[in-house]
Order: sequence, then C-alpha cells, then structure tokens
Amino acid sequence: MKGAPMTSAANPVPAPASMKLGELVALLVAMTAVVALAIDMMLPALGNIAADLGTAHPNDRQYVITTYLLGFSVAQLAYGPLSDAYGRKPVILGALGLFLAATLACMLAQTFETLLLARLLQGAAAAACRVIATAIARDLTSGRRMAEVMSMVMTVFMAVPVLAPSLGQLILFYLPWRGIFAFLMLFAAGLMLWLHFRMPETLHPEHRRKLGFTSSVRGFAEAMTTRLTLGYTLAGAAFFSGLYGFLGSSEQIFAEHFQLGERFPLAFAGIAFGMGITSYANSRLVMRWGQRRLSHSALIAFTAISIIHAGVLAAGVDNLVVFMVLLAAAMALLGLIAANFSAIAMEPVGHIAGTASAAYGFVTGVIASLAGALIGQLYDGTAIPLVTGQALMGALAFVIVLVTERGRLFENHEGEASSPDQPDSGQPN
Repeated sequence: MKGAPMTSAANPVPAPASMKLGELVALLVAMTAVVALAIDMMLPALGNIAADLGTAHPNDRQYVITTYLLGFSVAQLAYGPLSDAYGRKPVILGALGLFLAATLACMLAQTFETLLLARLLQGAAAAACRVIATAIARDLTSGRRMAEVMSMVMTVFMAVPVLAPSLGQLILFYLPWRGIFAFLMLFAAGLMLWLHFRMPETLHPEHRRKLGFTSSVRGFAEAMTTRLTLGYTLAGAAFFSGLYGFLGSSEQIFAEHFQLGERFPLAFAGIAFGMGITSYANSRLVMRWGQRRLSHSALIAFTAISIIHAGVLAAGVDNLVVFMVLLAAAMALLGLIAANFSAIAMEPVGHIAGTASAAYGFVTGVIASLAGALIGQLYDGTAIPLVTGQALMGALAFVIVLVTERGRLFENHEGEASSPDQPDSGQPN
C-alpha cells in the first residue's frame, strides 16, 4: 500500500498518478494540524494575553481555548452538507481563506472580547479541516483500512501538541503573543497552495447530494438515528470532555500549580508524546485486532487509571512526578480510542460521509467543549477537578459504549470481519 497511487475500486475518483498514499496522509496531517496549532501554540501565551488585554478572573484566560473549540464544533454542521454538494476541494479552500481573515482579526484585536469573537470565527473556519479530512479518508477507504489511515494521520498529527507549545513559547521569546497568529497565517497560506495544486477532488459525482435544508436535515437525521453512529458519537463526546478540560486548564496546572513557568511546554510535550506513540501503535495493530477490541480495552484502562489518580490526589499525594506518570498513562490511551471511535461511527454511513462526519464532529465537539469548559472553570489551584472530571467522563463513555454494543464488548462486527491481511473494498491499493 505504501507509495501506491490513490485509486479505489469502489469509488474510482480521478487522481494524478503522483498522488500517493504518503502525500495523501501528509495533506490530511497538515489539514488537521491547522486545528491543533491554533489551540496548542496559544497555551504558553494565555497568561500574556490575560495580562495585555485584561480579564475579570484568572480562569477567564481559558475562554481563548473554549471559544475556538465552540466555533470549531458548531460550524461543522455547515461544512458537511457543503462538501457533499460542491465537493471537498472548493469548500476547504474557501474555509482556509476565512481562517486567514479571522486569524488576522485575532492578531489585531485590542480587547479581550474582540479576541474571543475572532477566535470563535477562527475555530469556525478551522472546522472545515476536520470535517473534510475525515470525509476524504472515507471517500477513499473504509473499515479497518480507514482506521489505519486515520491512525497514520493521528501518529504524525500527535507531533503537533508535542512541538506546538514549545514553538509558541519560542515565538514569545522574540515576539509578543500576536506573533503566534502571524505564524498561523503563514501556515494556512502554505496549505492553501498545496491543496490547490496537488489535491484532487475525491467526492465521486454519483455521491453528490443536492444542497438544501430538507436534504441536510434528512442526512443528519439518518446519521444520528443510526445506532452505531449515535452511540459512538455520544461516547466520543463524553471521552473528549476530559481532553478539552485538560486543554483549558493545563497551562494553569503546570505553569502555576506545579510552578513550571516557561517550562510548561516540556510537560505538555511529555503528555502528547505518549499519545503519539499509541496512535502509531494503533495504526500497526488495528488491522489485526480491530477497532472495537483496541478502543474498548483502552477506554476501560483510561477510566480505571483516572479513578485511581483521583483517589491518589484525594489522599493528598500531589507532586509533579506522580501527576505526570498517571496523567500521561491515561492520556496516552487517546491514541487507541479517537481514530477507532470515529471509524466505527462512520462505517454505516459512508454514503453520506461529509454530512455524517459533520454530525459526529458537531455533537462530540459542542458537548465536549461545553463540558470541558465546565471542568476547566472548576480549577481551584489543584488538579483534582480535572482528574475527577476525566474519571467521570470516562465512566460515562464506557456506559454509552456498553449500551450501544448491547453488552457485547471487544467483538468484531461485519465491517471488521475481513482478514487483517485482506484489504477492504474501496481502500487504496
């Protein structure tokens, strides 16, 4: 499969001979990296922004992350139907243009409220990257192969949170916080050029859907009334609530509570590195073990570790080493859950991949951003609210998966029944 031209027997989308799997994965990584860079590069700058623009409460700095995530989540409702009607390429290029404009507004903001509004728009523009990256992967692959491709994307993508906070901190050594937004503009402009000249349209003409309110509602209704799609969407929302809570409060926990200051990006990178390792492991293991066996086991382990960690903190054991070990162990399991949950949710709705991807992203994102913001706002100078919130959200996700699968955990379904050595239909050769 490596280095093979991007073709598909089930969906023969025209593509230039030079568009190989490696370049596809690189493009998907770059698209999803836009989303993560706009979050993770900002983390070291939150204190600077609060001091420069002024905030009523120390926890208000978290809204720089929360508003972006909220805009990112809501806007996915639009990009799914648009990309299903007009194709993936024109929609992503238009959204990146909007991202450039919103990022410029962030860079020029003179008040905290103006910055939050610009961040909301920036997140709304970045949402197209997630929706369309997933839809492109589903256009060209399915089943375990989609999970494998998305895991390859996630493996490289996980380098972003490892490097982005350090990159943001490096920029802060030489420029004010507005320089971070200048970097984001350069990155997005480069991605636009790459997509324009290299990315083929992957949506087959037969799969285009007429744009309209009734058609869109019908597509969302179909996705959200499909048992597997709905169940794994809600489970993903619960699980990602803990992650979003971590994103919002990590800077305060590491930089202030554990007094790491400018060394905060190193601790954040340590957490993200573990997620990258497990994402790579998932891309190697999913073809043999299947999405369910890996993700169900990882969710149980995540919940158990978080419960233990909450108990350790409640017992008064609160030092950086113990915190890092337990949190890193729990967060690393994200690599075995995220891509697999998405692949399982998308499997029965491949014929409306753009709309289904938007529905998945909207529901998981809105619920997770609001619940994550609540977890973050409960920060009281300790890590107890964060870890307790992660334990509760992990347990809720497990219950939802259990109900969705009717109590049959770890079992392969029809979409996973093929031999790990045999490609699924529609995969790259």
